[in-house]
Amino acid sequence: QVQLVESGGGLVQAGGSLRLSCTTSGSIFSISTLGWYRQAPGKQRELVAVITSNGNANSADSVKGRFTISRDDAKNTMFLQMNSLKPEDTAVYYCNVHSPIWDYWGQGTQVTVSS
Repeated sequence: QVQLVESGGGLVQAGGSLRLSCTTSGSIFSISTLGWYRQAPGKQRELVAVITSNGNANSADSVKGRFTISRDDAKNTMFLQMNSLKPEDTAVYYCNVHSPIWDYWGQGTQVTVSS
């Protein structure tokens, strides 16, 4: 069983920054598509950003220019750098490791942005 361990969430004022990390011990990391998702209270989980195994990245329109996804395959770790945070970014953030064969999720980390 692959486990994903997230860290880096917390409380920050609007305009501030946070960096989320997600680490796994599995050997599948480097060949997987990695993603960050978020779920706000009363809303469905939504895709924030994704990066493929060859490094192609994309992000939701709502975070473009503010959030950056990256990966360090040597350390089996993925990151989400979040800048210029807004109150509407408040949510539980989940990391995801995906392929046509597997789909693993982190436990979630709370990000709260105060106005």
